[in-house]
Amino acid sequence: FVTMALSSIAFIEPSPHDALMFVLLAMCVAGRVPFDRKLLPLLILTIIWLLGGLMSLVQVGDQQNTIQYAGTSIYLGTAGIMFACLFCEGDLTRLGILRRSYLLAALIATLAGYLGFFHLVPGYQHFLDNERVSATFKDPNVYGPFLIFPLLLLIVGFMTRGLRIGGLIMVAALLGGLFLSFSRGAWLHFALSLVVAVALLFAVSPDRRMRNRIVLLTVGAVFVAALLVVALTSIDSVRDILLVRAKAIQPYDVGPGGRFWFQQLALTQILEHPNGLGPFEFSRIFGGQQHDVYMQGFLVYGWLGGAAYMTLVLVTLVIGVRAVLIPTAWQYYLLAAYAAFVGEVAEGFVVDTDHWRHFFLLLGLVWGLTVATINACRRPDYRIGAEAIGISLPVAV
Repeated sequence: FVTMALSSIAFIEPSPHDALMFVLLAMCVAGRVPFDRKLLPLLILTIIWLLGGLMSLVQVGDQQNTIQYAGTSIYLGTAGIMFACLFCEGDLTRLGILRRSYLLAALIATLAGYLGFFHLVPGYQHFLDNERVSATFKDPNVYGPFLIFPLLLLIVGFMTRGLRIGGLIMVAALLGGLFLSFSRGAWLHFALSLVVAVALLFAVSPDRRMRNRIVLLTVGAVFVAALLVVALTSIDSVRDILLVRAKAIQPYDVGPGGRFWFQQLALTQILEHPNGLGPFEFSRIFGGQQHDVYMQGFLVYGWLGGAAYMTLVLVTLVIGVRAVLIPTAWQYYLLAAYAAFVGEVAEGFVVDTDHWRHFFLLLGLVWGLTVATINACRRPDYRIGAEAIGISLPVAV
């Protein structure tokens, strides 16, 4: 609980969350948290990805920041595997702890963002980045996506268990925080993740009554979100920034030195360097970033690491969508995590997400809960119960 509650404190490195992650890892080892052999693909692909990154270091010399970059990749890859192990038994107590602590972390960050944007405390500028809310993060483009998983947990809860006043207040607060990040990538990420979550909820709903509730709440949510945007844009400072950020193409996207120009350069460098360039080398040589995590995978980790990273993402998408359709006690947790992961995968085309802590949390959750689902389906009592109520289970599991 403490480790996840402090996960939003990310404006210093190493953060308190990073230190606690090592404590949590040691406690997992001491507590003999099991490693299910069905997690081997996750482990192998992660190792290959990291191995590609370590091989690329040979050509960039002994630079402290590049070694630190590789160390961060190893740490995050290990964190993803650890989370998969923690949740591969479908432990609802652990999932409940994760939900409460992540919501607390998101609310802490959002509160800091409001205090900064409206200049309510001394030193408010520490929570802003060029008038955009970065809250307790270094970058608004990381802060915004961090809020999406807890938002989905709350929204899925409304659609499956009904509305709660406290939950509505939290959703409104988090939506406002997401909006004030003025991150176009985060906005699109949330829209895509919400569509995926609603579609999956509709597909797995057991009766017409729940489907009707999902449709009504979706329409209501869109209406409320529109009202929230209208209310926020009535504030002059918000409206001015929105008019700038709402443009589909920004000045830094096009022309020499723009995002798309760097991506063209990145593609040629990928083809010319099978072993990659190593961390920060593309930026050092060309003076900017390509802002595409999949290009980043090949540029930094070489063809080997880049292929492993893309394979890991694709395999996660495939196994997750199959598992989320199977009724379990943890189905809605998996659904929210999978929907958030899909949005994060899509956002990777416009920003580098390979060092986002919450990306590896979602990765571990999808793998862990998928393994828990497979194990549940293999239990005779589950298969008998499923067949009794007319649920068809895939033969492969």
